[in-house]
Amino acid sequence: MTARGVLAIDAGNSKTDVAMVAADGTVLGKARGGGFQPPLVGIEAAVDALGRTVAAAAFAAGVTTAGGTALCEPFVAHVSACLANADLPVEERELAAAVQARGWGLTTEVRNDTFAILRAGVDEPRGVAVVCGAGINCVGMLPDGRTARFPAIGRISGDWGGGSGLAEEALWFAARAEDGRGEPTALARALPAHFGLDSMYALIEALHLGRIPSARKHELTPVLFATSAEGDAVARSVVHRLAEEVVALATVALTRLDLLDEEAPVLLGGSVLAARHPELDERIGKLLAAKAPNAVIEVVTAPPVLGAALLGMDRIGASQEARARLRSNYA
Repeated sequence: MTARGVLAIDAGNSKTDVAMVAADGTVLGKARGGGFQPPLVGIEAAVDALGRTVAAAAFAAGVTTAGGTALCEPFVAHVSACLANADLPVEERELAAAVQARGWGLTTEVRNDTFAILRAGVDEPRGVAVVCGAGINCVGMLPDGRTARFPAIGRISGDWGGGSGLAEEALWFAARAEDGRGEPTALARALPAHFGLDSMYALIEALHLGRIPSARKHELTPVLFATSAEGDAVARSVVHRLAEEVVALATVALTRLDLLDEEAPVLLGGSVLAARHPELDERIGKLLAAKAPNAVIEVVTAPPVLGAALLGMDRIGASQEARARLRSNYA
């Protein structure tokens, strides 16, 4: 056997999807593994974990034996890896070197995982994607290779929003409403009630002392949206601010790529935006229409690993028929 096709990797903080794809767009093997977190475990350990998922996909594709012996080395012509925590170009280069050293493909390209969501939602690599899950990010790309992106590493890079940020904002307003420093809001009752508590003081104490794990704060984001939908002015102001942030990111990315006045897709992805909160959707649509009237808003429902695979197919010059066949595997 000779190396051909693409190894596609979409690795997020909580899970990793890998697909072995033939040059004609046929998906030969898939596998799912755990999260990819080099800031916590280091690059080599994180890539080791990727390797276990790659090995499972390679076995499913028939390019290794049950004992792990490779029938061809490298497995593929190109590795297309879209990885969480690859927020800066220097991080992409470091991760690309670590992945290339494993010898899975003749060539390797690492991108931030937001690019996978963008490419999964468009027929050609052209447009902008805003992703709001645990955090918030935006990227844009053109067929000629130009991109637009943001560091997206938190408040130090000017970011606001994301599920965790929205939960923190809701807690802040609710705490101040209960103790009198802020204006009244139904969040002061709704947030503790979600955990079966009767006051913000009780919720603050439970979070501070670890009786409620900090990781569970993300559960409060849907409570924020529900409270806003019920007419609470404070909750609504937070939802509206998120819409403004989404539109600000999209508008800047469109401008950088000279797409502001053209018909261009603006894709929305991530758990918060994919949940299709009517008030948020309406506000984003209204604000974006004023800034970029030719933009076409769509919500990405295709799996990001498809986007990673399509980026790889772009790189090896695959035909339109091959890309269509690949997409049909994920329809």
